[in-house]
Amino acid sequence: MPNAFKTGSYSNLFTFYGYTESDVQQRISSSFEALFFGSDDQRIYHETGEDMGYLVDTGNLDVRSEGQSYGMMIAVQMDRKDIFDRIWKWTRRYMYLDKGDYKGYFGWSAATNGKRNAESPAPDGEEFFAMALLFAGRRWGDGEGIFDYTLEARNILHHMVHKKKDPMFDPETKLIRFVPRCNFSDPSYHLPHFYQLFALWGNPADSEFFREAAKLSREYLKKACHPKTGLSAEYAEYDGTPHNRANHHLFYSDAYRTAANIALDYEWFAEDAWACGQADNIQEFFGRTARGNENLVYHIDGTPVTNAKELVHEVDGTPPGVLHPVGLLATLAQASLASRGDFREYFVRKFWEQPLRTGNRRYYDNLLYLFALLALSGNYRIW
Repeated sequence: MPNAFKTGSYSNLFTFYGYTESDVQQRISSSFEALFFGSDDQRIYHETGEDMGYLVDTGNLDVRSEGQSYGMMIAVQMDRKDIFDRIWKWTRRYMYLDKGDYKGYFGWSAATNGKRNAESPAPDGEEFFAMALLFAGRRWGDGEGIFDYTLEARNILHHMVHKKKDPMFDPETKLIRFVPRCNFSDPSYHLPHFYQLFALWGNPADSEFFREAAKLSREYLKKACHPKTGLSAEYAEYDGTPHNRANHHLFYSDAYRTAANIALDYEWFAEDAWACGQADNIQEFFGRTARGNENLVYHIDGTPVTNAKELVHEVDGTPPGVLHPVGLLATLAQASLASRGDFREYFVRKFWEQPLRTGNRRYYDNLLYLFALLALSGNYRIW
């Protein structure tokens, strides 16, 4: 049974299924190099000035707190302090909100020249910023100013919990909000494995809050994931039912991350065997029930969307379909960390055969791809 936090041992499903360690490390290295230093149709990371860098959302041509925080998490996992510090300095200079109701948070979108497009945050960014910073402090040690990683993480976490008007955690339910000024959630924002570590290494005064948040988040995910298909909606109410806002009640782009997060939580802490059943369900759905129709969009009960008007997005007038197929496959493969069913090996091998995506939609797909590579090889670690 996995419980990497206690054992210090991480699953490597690639070598378990016969791939060599050298091939696995080569795949990780080449994928990282492509995303950060590859050709113009591969890279999403760009360095600017002498000491800053950003990741661009190639589909929307902006910089997002999501991407910056993902880039920092990848950098700390890859032991690239140089890249981590560049991304963090760009983020802190251009995205940090230093006044107003959202002071202490980060604008969720900015132009590549640093001009903010948004004066409001998206909590998934803050969650990953805080976790990546805590890992950085533990792996590399804390520096000064904005490079006092632990202090910066604790400041973010303090605002997320205690901001009087706009906390990111709903005070009553202790569930992460989709955005601070709303009364619903996003299942893919739920990271109980992070909260459990925030309880240990964040602000001591908030340890009990984050222990409870981790417990409640795991219970919430049981409600948000369909009991047969394993699918979850992009947005969901606090009782777990899909939130029908602009058709975000569907299993669509944001929602792909939910199964991957649940599986990583199980790999790190193994708190509840429910995660194994959930992973089996979603792999069974796409491996058997939806076989041949993987690129359709689905309601969480598995009913396919056949009317383009039901979709969150329409892409170039094409029929309803998945906007990020590589990202979806990556998360289905990452679910194998928890799954024990018939399709565990199938999705690991299918993912191994999948190259990185090119083109203007590569940003989200390839970040999920690299996270899955790290997780399935035992290299997405607690530091």
